[in-house]
Amino acid sequence: MCSYPCPPACPGFAGRAGVKSVSHSNPGSGPGHVIQLSPSQLGELRPWFLPDRPGPLVGLHVLRTGNGACFADRWPEPGALLAACAGNYSLLGDPEALTPPDLLERISGFVDAPEEFLPLLQRSFPDLRIWDRVILELQAEPRFRLPEGVTLQRLQSEDESHLKRLSRDSTWISKTWGGSASLAASGVAWGAFVGNRLASVAVPFFVGERYEDIGVATEPECQGRGLSTACAGELVKDILARGRRASWSTSPDNTASLRVAEKLAFQFVRRDRLVVIGVRVPAATDLEQM
Repeated sequence: MCSYPCPPACPGFAGRAGVKSVSHSNPGSGPGHVIQLSPSQLGELRPWFLPDRPGPLVGLHVLRTGNGACFADRWPEPGALLAACAGNYSLLGDPEALTPPDLLERISGFVDAPEEFLPLLQRSFPDLRIWDRVILELQAEPRFRLPEGVTLQRLQSEDESHLKRLSRDSTWISKTWGGSASLAASGVAWGAFVGNRLASVAVPFFVGERYEDIGVATEPECQGRGLSTACAGELVKDILARGRRASWSTSPDNTASLRVAEKLAFQFVRRDRLVVIGVRVPAATDLEQM
């Protein structure tokens, strides 16, 4: 089971967490002139991302964890921003500040963008698709049952080898943290072990100022045993202990994910959508089979 799609490989992106590295200089006069912001420049733009709300938090995740990158049409006083992390993107600001060449080689995956950016995205990517999403927020202390024969534990640096041994169906869970080594070292992930095998992993897939949006991956042959619920439940308890709030993002036809969220006391907040570019829209059966 997983509560997020597997991020696609991003053509033309070769830097950390799948982000192309470009110079931190002023834009030129030619097409595709956006510049990558330095960490200090991005820090000055924190108010752009606030207040955060339940759901995708790409920009704040880049800012808070250092995984991914943020691009602007100019510096200083940018008019528009593109945040990118492991095939997930967010657009903010004035769409008139960007042109299709600014985006064409920088986006392949799932885009969170206000309605006013849709005309620009349609001009840039005529084959884009819309993926309906549902956003939920935790409303009460989670209660769950630990399945028999399962051990839950916080993952640490020494658990990197377990993350590396996950199947291709589950390795995406580390992508927004820069890979298995970085995720293990962060200490934010929880794992469900069956014997000595890591069978399910829950992480804050995106970390915002107040909210943490949860991602869960369970190995296919271990699904249907309540591992996703237990693993995500332990993560939620950890998020609450840090004085933060948990959110859950999925698609409305993903009944397996919605069942897990409901068991953990998540409640509906809003309908949302992602713009899908360069990859197919995931089917519910591809994502969450418990």
